[in-house]
Amino acid sequence: MRFSGSDSYVATRDLTLAVNAAITLQRPLLIKGEPGTGKTLLAEEVAASLGLPLFEWHVKSTTKAQQGLYEYDAVSRLRDSQLGEARVADIGGYIVKGVLWRAFECETPSVVLIDEIDKADIEFPNDLLRELDRMEFLVYETRQNVRARHRPAVFITSNNEKELPDAFLRRCFFHYIRFPDKETMARIVNVHFPDLKPALLREALEVFFELREAPGLKKKPSTSELLDWLKLLLAEDIPPEALRSQDRKTIVPPLHGALLKNEQDVHLFERLIFMARQNR
Repeated sequence: MRFSGSDSYVATRDLTLAVNAAITLQRPLLIKGEPGTGKTLLAEEVAASLGLPLFEWHVKSTTKAQQGLYEYDAVSRLRDSQLGEARVADIGGYIVKGVLWRAFECETPSVVLIDEIDKADIEFPNDLLRELDRMEFLVYETRQNVRARHRPAVFITSNNEKELPDAFLRRCFFHYIRFPDKETMARIVNVHFPDLKPALLREALEVFFELREAPGLKKKPSTSELLDWLKLLLAEDIPPEALRSQDRKTIVPPLHGALLKNEQDVHLFERLIFMARQNR
């Protein structure tokens, strides 16, 4: 299996090398980067490009590692026993398979996405060390040993909300998705808006990157927010001239609410523009 990008996902050479290195080493690929840089989408595109089934596990703050393997529904079994149900004798009927179990029993190689692993408790990664390393686990209630028929390609994303344990990091291949430069961003935009006029694209990218470089922003606009902004500019038929200025730092870009997502950044940006006007 080798990934070489796709028509709907612009992957840099470093990223494709990282994906293929992780597949070759048979290690999970740990992906970090700013929100909106395509970390989650990468697993979806790799699965689609290679024609493999995708199993997604979106981690929350309350998620436990055990849930990715299986869950034992003791409450339902207790209720059935009180009702005299015959099926209560089969404990296996109360075992709910998790994402990893379903991937392990897949008839073909597959792709597993463990999304935003840093949202969970600090012990979450350590609780999956053995299972991701050996690709097997024991179901304690039934004494069944579940082993992967085919080792899946595992993609793990993190937003760096907390540090991951060293023992876990040793078992991963790491890649940081750098924020796209203007040339790469233009390619990404062209994938989503192939008919966008070059003049509008040029002016929009200038505004976008100047906004990202504004000092003191709490949240810099991401790729996904740029795409939302461009969609609005097209829907409202905003011409390139509306984004152009002799001194771009003295105008507020139209529909800037798609780019700035909190009041502190809006106020900061307005103050920067006011100061720029005062200094003209």
